[in-house]
Amino acid sequence: MSALRGAFTAMITPMNADGSVDYEGFRKNVLFQLEKGIDGLVPLGTTGETPTLAEDEEEKMIEIVISEVRAWEKSHGKKVPVVIGAGSNNTLDAVRYCERVKKMGADAALVVTPYYNKPSDEGIFRHFEAVSKVGIPIVVYNIAGRTGKNISTPLLLRIAELPNIIGVKEASGDINQMMAVIAQIKSKKPDFAVLSGDDGLTLPLVAVGGDGIVSVVSNLAPAEVTEMTNAALNGDMEKARKLHYRLLPFFKAAFVDGNPTSIKYAMNYKKMPAGALRLPLVEVHDEAKKVIEKALKDCGL
Repeated sequence: MSALRGAFTAMITPMNADGSVDYEGFRKNVLFQLEKGIDGLVPLGTTGETPTLAEDEEEKMIEIVISEVRAWEKSHGKKVPVVIGAGSNNTLDAVRYCERVKKMGADAALVVTPYYNKPSDEGIFRHFEAVSKVGIPIVVYNIAGRTGKNISTPLLLRIAELPNIIGVKEASGDINQMMAVIAQIKSKKPDFAVLSGDDGLTLPLVAVGGDGIVSVVSNLAPAEVTEMTNAALNGDMEKARKLHYRLLPFFKAAFVDGNPTSIKYAMNYKKMPAGALRLPLVEVHDEAKKVIEKALKDCGL
């Protein structure tokens, strides 16, 4: 069984009105996630606005999440994996970021496909070969909609044979590709985690043998997303379906005008630490606000 299994929150980076990082807000969000029973945390990913963060800001956030999670684990006797974003379209930087999160005590690194460069399959393979040598468990992040390159299943099969590659965050949006990954890779390597990158595909993916979700919605509703995911993983599909359809309006609304813009608006609306966005991201438009507010009400959140 995979070491990464269940609901993992792709954490936002809360910010003050002046655009500075709200570190205490981030700490509050980490504690909220832990208190609500989340299975794992994934800071410094896409949802965390990482492209606009400075390295010293990232390091302070890593220190906060690692210290709070380790204290929680010690007092509650439950492991909560921390998978920290460490990707770059510069392989040398990706290696350096993986070395950093390894040194700072992360359980794994999330490494995205190199973006903008649009490397060949061989270039993508060698990128992951380089980061795999750092010695920290690596989760491959496949999201062609943001990177311009899909990691095909044959390519992922090659990457999965590298040392320290422990799973994939599959955000291709293609359930057929996800099933191919399960059939061709996970069937041979049961400890290889296949996690959805789309909240709305969590239940379908688990139903065909996946391991869970790296969720945006769980920033606001960690208890509900965790309950749905684990019900599905434990075979209680009736319960999982009810929760899926209860949350479905917000699964859609949380991306109605982009990410993390939409989830940040929802969190601000619910008086949670979220705050401002950094350019080039801006607040959602007025019609999107109405959609988000209605979805929260319809879902009982």
